[in-house]
Amino acid sequence: EVERSLKEGHYTQRLSPSVPVFLTAVIEHLMAQILELAGKEAHNNIERTITLQLLDMAVHNKALLSTLFDTTTISQVVPGGD
Repeated sequence: EVERSLKEGHYTQRLSPSVPVFLTAVIEHLMAQILELAGKEAHNNIERTITLQLLDMAVHNKALLSTLFDTTTISQVVPGGD
């Protein structure tokens, strides 16, 4: 639950009732964008399944997502490194 995580994480002293709803919508939109890009990567690589490597490529091939996930490891495989 987003509200509980925000409160337990001590991110703020007060929390508007709309914040968890808004944050959930933002996360859902971000995940939809990432999955769409990963699906395109899968199609381009003639794959039927979205793998961690394809998620990694999708994130790192998009400038804004690459910056957002700069310090995040999705898979141990280096994109484009065979």
